Amino acid sequence: MARILLVGDRFCPAAILREAFGDLEADHEITSVDVLDEPSWSPATPSEHRLREVIGSPGQVIAALDGHDVLVVQGAPVTEEVLDAAPALRLVCCARGGPVNVDVAAATARGIPVVTTPGKNADAVAELTIGFLILLARRLPEVIRHVENGGEFAHDNYEGARWFGRDLAGKTLGLVGYGQVGRRVAVRARAFGMQVLVFDPYVEAATIAADGAEAVELTALLERSDAVSLHARATAENRGLVGRDQLARMKPGAFLINTARDILVDEAAVVEALEMRRLGGFAVDVPSPSPGEGRHPLLAFPNVVITTHIGGATIETLHHAGAMAAAEIGRFLRGEPLVNLADRAVVVQAGAAISPTTR
Repeated sequence: MARILLVGDRFCPAAILREAFGDLEADHEITSVDVLDEPSWSPATPSEHRLREVIGSPGQVIAALDGHDVLVVQGAPVTEEVLDAAPALRLVCCARGGPVNVDVAAATARGIPVVTTPGKNADAVAELTIGFLILLARRLPEVIRHVENGGEFAHDNYEGARWFGRDLAGKTLGLVGYGQVGRRVAVRARAFGMQVLVFDPYVEAATIAADGAEAVELTALLERSDAVSLHARATAENRGLVGRDQLARMKPGAFLINTARDILVDEAAVVEALEMRRLGGFAVDVPSPSPGEGRHPLLAFPNVVITTHIGGATIETLHHAGAMAAAEIGRFLRGEPLVNLADRAVVVQAGAAISPTTR
């Protein structure tokens, strides 16, 4: 019997994760707890400084660890100190796409595999991306603000002449990144009758073509697309992926959508492109913080949509995370190969998953 600790948080409560562990609960001990926001805590150790997007503190996790073999977290921090406080620990599961709140190197050094749940929110983010595309194409932000600010409506059947937008059918959508989310966006865009271009140097052109899309270089994508949507990873190489030069290459009036990470876009350059009316609209789920006091500079434009990082904020996303975590843990306990290892330097030997003498 394994002892499994589920650590939830304000985004993903442990109770929701636990719903997916019914099959495992019959044979294993499941404990669940939620960490709380701890504003007074700040990173102090080198291990803590390696983490990002943390909810709670290492101390809260350590307090809940009591001889557990498996630890499941969503946003709670897993540091060297946490790992050292759990000598029985054999597996860490981070129920998100990337283990940014887990010190994977420290786990690897201790022979503890870390698994993730990539694609748990892919459908949700893809749907939001298409929603953004429709909002911009039909000028809905401008229309909604017009009505909310007391503008005239329901006057006659022809007042829509002021708000002519664009159909999606026949237009070209450029996807920068063709992973879990990008692929799903492509499927939905083609259902609207759109042509899809893809730039992703890590995906074979033949794979992209088999999906009904066209693989192109970034410059060609920018020049040919009526809308560009970003789905690349946030890496040092991708910082400022879309800046002044890239915006200048886009079609006049084209749209830019970012449901990935803020560092991919030079937002000061976006502001300039909007001021020049070269960019037709911008939608972003992960904007950078306002550079100063007062309103964010992007809010000055009627053709901008900003949301509060809601891309993966659906109930289904949380259930997907729980189901994927439970499936991975089930494989681990049966001694089967793990699917979503964060560091493949850790090899799990069949039959050694929960051995109390194997670290």
